[in-house]
Amino acid sequence: MSLAHIDTARSAHFSRPGLSLAPAPVAAPAPVAAAPRIRAVPEGTEARGFVLYVGIDEAKAAAAGTSLHRIVEALKLLASDIAPSAETYAAVALAPEGAGGRDVDVVRLALQDPAALAKRRTEPEDPDRAPGGVVIDISRKRVILDHETAALTYKEFELLQYLVLREGRTIERTELIASLWDATSEEEAPNERTIDVHVRRLRSKLGRYEDIVRTVRGVGYRFDRHADVSIRQASTPSPDFF
Repeated sequence: MSLAHIDTARSAHFSRPGLSLAPAPVAAPAPVAAAPRIRAVPEGTEARGFVLYVGIDEAKAAAAGTSLHRIVEALKLLASDIAPSAETYAAVALAPEGAGGRDVDVVRLALQDPAALAKRRTEPEDPDRAPGGVVIDISRKRVILDHETAALTYKEFELLQYLVLREGRTIERTELIASLWDATSEEEAPNERTIDVHVRRLRSKLGRYEDIVRTVRGVGYRFDRHADVSIRQASTPSPDFF
């Protein structure tokens, strides 16, 4: 029997009354989910990348059997697998010990997330968050003593801030001069004796809290934090070791 005959016979068989050959149903292709759109990008700009804020400290990472370094490396590897041309850069967010708050919120503020900063600026002051004692607000360059802003000069605040950021370490007078008085500045750099004058003026404005700046005889000065001293620091330089 020829192939033509087989085709004819098959056609005749299925053309008999009461018999029909319905085409087999073809499954429709599954709809492809559209990629989520990025929030409105202002005209004249383009999206060049993104930031993923991850809130977890070293203690929580260790409890999970990992470390911040390993998490970062895994995320960088994932990005290179998905998009080999992607460039990555990671930074660590630092905050003063005992700063409190949700980890991810601390990270966003420390790394200057515009949305987080805007939210903080619009939040009303909470009296419970501004206790009595000394509040050294590094982010706003001010010192609050028992709810009153101290009238520190720019250089006095710089001096206090330098000691605060090196808490517990004795700073020699020569280091203060070299770090706080730029050699190219028109302001004449003081000698070691006049540094003592600057510190004395700073202490006088700290009033009853003057002993947070301690004199280490024959060496220099040191910042000692007391129970009634709190430090606010929205942004801290990050050690970019990843």
